[in-house]
Amino acid sequence: MSLEIIIGLILVFFGLIYYLFMSSYSQIFGYFPYKIKTNKKTIAITFDDGPNDPYTSELLDFLKEKNVKCTFFLVGKMVQKYPQTAKRIIKDGHTVGNHSYSHQFRNYLKDLSFNQEIEHNQKIIKDVLGVKCALYRAPWLFRQPFILRNLKSKNLTPISGLFCHPLEVLRPNPNTIAKHAKKIAKPGRIIIFHDGKEGTGGNRKETIDAIKLTINALIKSGYNFLTIDQLLKIPPYQQ
Repeated sequence: MSLEIIIGLILVFFGLIYYLFMSSYSQIFGYFPYKIKTNKKTIAITFDDGPNDPYTSELLDFLKEKNVKCTFFLVGKMVQKYPQTAKRIIKDGHTVGNHSYSHQFRNYLKDLSFNQEIEHNQKIIKDVLGVKCALYRAPWLFRQPFILRNLKSKNLTPISGLFCHPLEVLRPNPNTIAKHAKKIAKPGRIIIFHDGKEGTGGNRKETIDAIKLTINALIKSGYNFLTIDQLLKIPPYQQ
């Protein structure tokens, strides 16, 4: 067998692994919505890894100015760091969801059901914001049957989405991010941006500038912005 064939088989293998466990699209292990079927110009913009100031606050100022409601998937340790910003997200009428406590990939290896990460963040969000999340997005969109079974037992709906740009977290030019985001923005889709970075904060200026460009363009195109619960017609929080 030639080296080229071996390399090709290896690439196919890892591509399949990525598709099954981490892609936006795969439904192999269970329900993992990244869009709905609709002809209406509706779209859900979401943010992961925050809150992360000053960038989340700047983002909230812009969204308030444009009267756009979004969904923020919060990391527990960042809620602890910026509790007032997290409270403002709720106050401004946005929806929040669970995005794990620490956003550490190694914890997937320690606990197949990711239970401690999910439970800890549920408690923090409840204590700080007074709501019990019904929406969950896994860090890196990683999922497998043990995690999905755990989410079902906790009445948490797993949420996927399409990344605004595959290299967004590495801070490319805002115009580059916005160009790709506008390209994939279609009726009924869920788009993922990051106002933080893997539970560690950091500079997200390029993303904030890109979301301004993207939302202004989508408004001009006649889009209506919905939170995840509105798009999927499910409760945002548990009783």
